[in-house]
Amino acid sequence: MAKKKCTDKKCPIHGTLSTRGRTFDGVVVSDKMHSTVVVRRDYVQYVPKYERYKKAGSQVPAHNPECIGAKVGDRVRISECRPLSKTKNFVVVEVL
Repeated sequence: MAKKKCTDKKCPIHGTLSTRGRTFDGVVVSDKMHSTVVVRRDYVQYVPKYERYKKAGSQVPAHNPECIGAKVGDRVRISECRPLSKTKNFVVVEVL
């Protein structure tokens, strides 16, 4: 779970942020923003016209607490929470 103690109030472990709703696993593709990572979530989608499946994916910005500290290439679990900013509605819960 957490590597160290943190003072981040938006941390689901040490802070007051509660998580609810959907939980996803994905890979961190960017960590350039301050306390934010972009997580890529891959899935398979059915195309009825061709009766085939295609690979698809979506990128989700998520809050990265300082005690978790996920880096590019890490496989992480993200969980839905209240809106933290204009685009962030998820928080990194653990590094898998």
